[in-house]
Amino acid sequence: MEIMDNWNDWKKTLGKAVDLGETVGMSDKIITNIAEKVGTYLSNNVDPHNDQERLLKEMWDAASENERQVLAKLVVKISDK
Repeated sequence: MEIMDNWNDWKKTLGKAVDLGETVGMSDKIITNIAEKVGTYLSNNVDPHNDQERLLKEMWDAASENERQVLAKLVVKISDK
């Protein structure tokens, strides 16, 4: 099973990346900006593997730039739980 096949594993992996960014001194704004770039890349290049990813892609594709920043921030927040 690939990491993208399991939503909880994906969130844990993202959470570890966020923790690493915080450890090396990245601000929340920088982490959110990186998350937004990753979200755009994933939306453009990776097919969703589960219902959660399909929903996230649909929201991402429908969102404005400002809304994508909010989505990126929210994804970072849920990965920290």
